This record gives sequence, structure tokens and C-alpha cells, in this order.
Amino acid sequence: MNNEHNLTHLNRRSFLTAAAATAAAAASAFARDWSGAEPVRYPDPDLIALDPRFEKYMLPNAPIQRLWTGGLWVEGVAWNGAGRYLLWSDIPNNRQMRWLEEDGHVSVFRSPSGNSNGNTFDWQGREISCEHGGRRVVRYEHNGTLTVLASEWQGKPLNAPNDVVVHPDGGIWFTDPGYGIMGNYEGQKSDLQIKEAVYRIDPATAKMQVVADDNFKPNGICFSPDYKKLYISDTGGEAPKGIKVYDVDGAKLKGGRTFTAMPLEGTKKGLADGIRTDVDGNLWASAGWAGEGFDGVHVFAPDGTRIGQILLPEPGSNVCFGGAKRNRLFITAGQSLYAVFVETQGSHIS
Repeated sequence: MNNEHNLTHLNRRSFLTAAAATAAAAASAFARDWSGAEPVRYPDPDLIALDPRFEKYMLPNAPIQRLWTGGLWVEGVAWNGAGRYLLWSDIPNNRQMRWLEEDGHVSVFRSPSGNSNGNTFDWQGREISCEHGGRRVVRYEHNGTLTVLASEWQGKPLNAPNDVVVHPDGGIWFTDPGYGIMGNYEGQKSDLQIKEAVYRIDPATAKMQVVADDNFKPNGICFSPDYKKLYISDTGGEAPKGIKVYDVDGAKLKGGRTFTAMPLEGTKKGLADGIRTDVDGNLWASAGWAGEGFDGVHVFAPDGTRIGQILLPEPGSNVCFGGAKRNRLFITAGQSLYAVFVETQGSHIS
């Protein structure tokens, strides 16, 4: 009985300590000088360990940095290892931006971009983008031409493809929730003609197939390090919003189940958007739309436990690992691009 009491007391004390740290850091994220003119004191107060398992990923002398601001709603961050550059979408401005690793230079990479949202690079180094404006998934070839990979399903136009990942077998998996046609801000306003779903494009036949249609608004998508699981963030339907996980069975999915729910204790009922895994199987989820103490990035252990947070003053929209060692987390959030070095590596190429 005493052991049970002590354990309960310890769990409560750990929870209260984490809650207090989160509250203090929430004020820090919104109050700090993000221009870089006033350096942050180490360790960065906006890196929050909610569980001891996250502590080994936190570098005591690595700050969260705002690398660029000036967009309207930025998304779809992707790392190109050969070119040593980072690519992301500024959806309402109908452009893609590029950050160069060698000197931090930022410039317009592609304009117009078809109001692109999610981006990635395939195993041949070609850029793949989800277009809201064109309601399609496209690939930019090495010779500069564009190939349309997907634009309709059973004779009807896709809603507005959102995010995309590639599998080592060459398969391309993407989500199609339809956000880009709900208004004219991020695309062309129109009606959804098909059910929101997740698709796979076969590398041999180029044919599409629905792999999941049990989400309200399938949004972010990523594989586990061994490609045996697929994670999908669902940003629609009734609260609480969450992330689902499926077992990958060749070209199909099975065993869909809840991986985690996004709300924090209390009133923080935000959602997850873009997601990525690291080499240890942790899932790093951009998080937003709940304000201070929530917005930024939430990190989940393979068992679904929320173990850490990276707090930002803007709603997180997407993440990817990059840099020469794939140990730098890049984050698109609101109008800006952020980055922080961590003591792990991204599990995939982009």
C-alpha cells in the first residue's frame, strides 16, 4: 500500500513539475527575441522534457532558431541532401522557398508553385509536390519538365493533395483532405467530389489505389524507420484530434488504430499536422492551433507517450530532419521557418 501511495505521489509530482515547466516555457516562447539579436540563455527554455526519455535528445547548448520569416502560411518542408538545401511552400503566396545550408541564404525557388503544400524528394532526388491549385501530385524531373503523377480518382478530380512520402520500393503515398479547395486563399474554391482518403501510386504501373479512407481529414503522413508502419495525422472530425498508425502490408494497410491523441491536460485541444520519425522510432509532430504552451512540435515515443515539446510562438505546420548529419530538425510554423539541432537523426531521406 505504501509503495502504491509513493508511486502515485511520484507520478503526481512528476506531472506537476512538467506542467510548471511547460507553463514557464510557454511565456518564454512568446516573449523571447526571435530575431537572434539577444541570444537565448542555455539550456533553451522552450525545449521541454515531459518524460525522462526525451532528455537524451536535448542538447544543452543548442538553441531553437528562427531562420526566416515573411510568409503567409508556410508548409511542406523537405531536405535535399545532394543540394544541401531546404525547400518549403508558402501556400497563399503561390511559391516555394529555398534555404541554403552553406550561408543561410533564402530565396524564391519556384513561382508559381500551383499553391503547393507538402513536398518531398524521391530516391532519385526528384522533387515531388502536392498542389492545391492544380489538385494534383507532380514530380519535377531532372531536365526541368513536370510529370503529373495523380490528378483524379475514378474519373473525378482529387480534392487537394496535402502531404506526401516515398517508400524504398518506389511507391508514393499521399493524403488528400481537401483543405486547398475550401476557399480561395490556398487554392481555388470548389466542392469536394470524392471522399477524403490516403492513396498509393504504384511505381511499376503508375496506378493509384486507396489505402485508407477511415480518417476525417488525413493530413500529415510518414513511415516508421523500418517502413513497417505508416502514421497519419487526422485534423478533422470531432475533438480530440489525433494520429493513427497502420501496419504496412506490401501495397496495403491493415490494423488501423489510434497512436495518440493530441490534446494536453486542461484546455489545450490543438492538433498535429506534418509528422516525421527519427532513427529510434520517436514521432515528431508539428502542433498548433491551441496557443501558448502547445504550439510548436510534440514528440512521442514509439508507444505513443508524449515525451517532449518544442514550443514556438506560431502554430506548427510541418517538420523534417536535415543537415549533413540529418540531426537538425526544421520546422515550418505560421509565417516562419525554425530549426534546432537534436541528439538523434531523421529516419528517412527527406
